[in-house]
Amino acid sequence: MPPFNLADVSAYVETDIGKFHEARIAKISGLTLAAILKGKNPYLFRAKDIKDADELIRSVLDAFLSSGEETMFGNFLEQLAIFINERVYGGKKAGIVGIDLDFEKDGVRWLVSIKSGPNWGNSDAVKKMIDQFTAARQTLRTSGGYKGQIEFVNGCCYGIDDKPEKRRGYAKLCGQRFWSLISGDDALYEELIVPLGHGAKDWNDTIRGVYDAAHAKLVAELHSGGFIEKDGAVDWRKLIQNASQMKA
Repeated sequence: MPPFNLADVSAYVETDIGKFHEARIAKISGLTLAAILKGKNPYLFRAKDIKDADELIRSVLDAFLSSGEETMFGNFLEQLAIFINERVYGGKKAGIVGIDLDFEKDGVRWLVSIKSGPNWGNSDAVKKMIDQFTAARQTLRTSGGYKGQIEFVNGCCYGIDDKPEKRRGYAKLCGQRFWSLISGDDALYEELIVPLGHGAKDWNDTIRGVYDAAHAKLVAELHSGGFIEKDGAVDWRKLIQNASQMKA
């Protein structure tokens, strides 16, 4: 096993973190009023006592972007984890459904499903993951002919689970436990904070400008679409009709 090299990780992050920020910019730039109104619950925003176009668009825009950023950054962290593991243990993206990382360590074949945090899915989603683990074992044992020890892991990039060993044949390793498993370095989970901040201020200054431009465009569309009354108040009846009325 080659020694863990934090400099390699820092270089990777500083190079690739831009892809995450570029994806954020593309998501904001491509937004339309129809898309954000269709994807969000107008009843919720009415219950929050939102009164005018500026406040409505800001609330809808923030909610829309927040959910998208979680997914985009989760994808980035998954690729980072695979990169680190490949450098240390020779791991790779698995060619098996539901398995994100496949590597050998201490005489054990580790198959990992990577999630952003510990609260990533409901009971049906967890059952699906377990079914995928079972299918992966069968694939390796039969068509793959693998006879060694296999361990399955639900790896979470952040968070804590103080009962990592699950009854249904897998471990849930979160935060420090996850990064330690894939890198052999107990301190990596802390060290990642430094390179992740590379260029953050410049990127976010740029994104703020793109956000402000999108906000102004969407407010204008809200007015031109007839969703704002003459006194500047939101026309909630028209909004709910737009979102939920049956089409002829």
